[in-house]
Amino acid sequence: MEKGDVYMFSFTFHKKMKIYIKRILTILGIFVSTGLTAQYYESLNESYSFKLKHFIDSSNNHSSIKPYIIPPTKSFYESYSNPKMLSSNKKLHQRIFHENIIQINDNDYQILVDPLFHFEWGRDFSADLNTYVNTRGVQIKGRIGKNFTFYTSFYENQARFPEYVTNEINNTRVIPGQGKARNFGNGGFDYARSSAYISYTPSKYFNFQFGTSKHFFGDGYRSLLLSDNSFNYPFLKITTSFWKLKYVNLFTQFQDLKPPYSSNLGYQKKYAAMHYLSWNVSKKLTIGLFEAIIFQDQDSTGKRGFEINYLNPIIFYRPVEFSVGSPDNAILGLNLKYKISASSFFYGQFILDEFKINEVFGGNGWWANKFGYQLGLKFYNFLKVKNLYTQFEYNRVRPYTYAHWTSLQNYGHYNQPLAHPLGANFWEFITLLRYNRDRLFFNYQFIYSKYGQNPLNENFGGNIFLSYRTRARDYGNEIGQGISTTLVYNNLEISYLINPSFNFNAYIGFTSRIETTPTNRNTTNFFYFGLRTSINNYYYDF
Repeated sequence: MEKGDVYMFSFTFHKKMKIYIKRILTILGIFVSTGLTAQYYESLNESYSFKLKHFIDSSNNHSSIKPYIIPPTKSFYESYSNPKMLSSNKKLHQRIFHENIIQINDNDYQILVDPLFHFEWGRDFSADLNTYVNTRGVQIKGRIGKNFTFYTSFYENQARFPEYVTNEINNTRVIPGQGKARNFGNGGFDYARSSAYISYTPSKYFNFQFGTSKHFFGDGYRSLLLSDNSFNYPFLKITTSFWKLKYVNLFTQFQDLKPPYSSNLGYQKKYAAMHYLSWNVSKKLTIGLFEAIIFQDQDSTGKRGFEINYLNPIIFYRPVEFSVGSPDNAILGLNLKYKISASSFFYGQFILDEFKINEVFGGNGWWANKFGYQLGLKFYNFLKVKNLYTQFEYNRVRPYTYAHWTSLQNYGHYNQPLAHPLGANFWEFITLLRYNRDRLFFNYQFIYSKYGQNPLNENFGGNIFLSYRTRARDYGNEIGQGISTTLVYNNLEISYLINPSFNFNAYIGFTSRIETTPTNRNTTNFFYFGLRTSINNYYYDF
């Protein structure tokens, strides 16, 4: 086979590459905000993207709508992750350390193929057990013409987790954010997941996306509106961009894993129709408005399907809900970001599930005053230290928020909350420190939270999958009620980014977790290391 017969190398790092990067940077803002050509969706992973986030935050590109839309070229990511280029003229060296493993490029199409894997060994010293993760997979993404892109990935996994994660999996029968768990070996689990989408951008004003994946609305580490905490779900997403506005219509199907289960129809289904409007009020202030309706697939009259009244893309759902005599679950939200300086930002959220004005101001702790809020600060190049990213965040959600009288209409999917991993009835404070030098990354995370667990056969409002009709009381409800629990979580991780095209990295880390109740204290000291491709966020910080 002659040299270059099958695969073409899209980029080589020489003088022409530097010129190309400069051109990309010049038109980058236009691509991200208006969609002039076919675009890929950047992965949701937080560990290696804070430079990209800095650009998005500081350039009025509607940073609260994730995953971000980016041009179909890896130079975009490399320009903002800024790994040190390992100079070599050898193509194999370039392929391993810089490029996608398989590249097929043409003016009319592009196909990129990469392996996905996660090989980890760990030790939970407190529980005296060894842990492991054995993940194999593949991702394929591509462009056809100027307006159409596609993506697909698949993971096959076997793993044994630290004891506190295993306890949660045994309770929910779900690997956090990664699918249904099946027992494997001695205390391990077997699970699989896939993601896919097709994306069509007919003009600079519209993007249509259909697939199975996750979404995130917000500028924080957590989101109280919609996060990537739960498992993948089918969706149709319509994004409209014009003037200073970006408007998202998101229609989804969720699953409830509680019985009954049908061998023909599977688990019971529920749907959501969501609107999110992001408005750049000024160069410093961005406001996002959110609304969602959750409704079940079947009711007392039989099969319902997707409620056609909720398909209108430019209407407020709450009046529609009332007009059709609906018992559906309506949620409203607000997102806010303010640019303090070029490298510092304030952000916040407010979520409203249900309330009565007279009860709110009555101060009696009425159970249906269901709301929460988020306050946060993030700093790039903190204390003038280049590449040091710092984030401080406070989240607070009242009991019974996101819950409903049936789990078929709560704000959850696949036995996990769609917003915060703790559900409701909690407050937490988060500190994140991220620093990188060339390809070396340091990540530190600290969480201090208080929440209320349920005594046996009682419902104090933390578990959103319990019916609020089983609430412990109508009045006197406050955050942390039930079994008052304090969580102190620390995680330190160091990683080396081997290939930024698909976040191939080697890492080592340590987690300390202390959960305290009035009668018990659970401690976890967990050491781990491995090789992985970091495409998604996995939330084990609960």
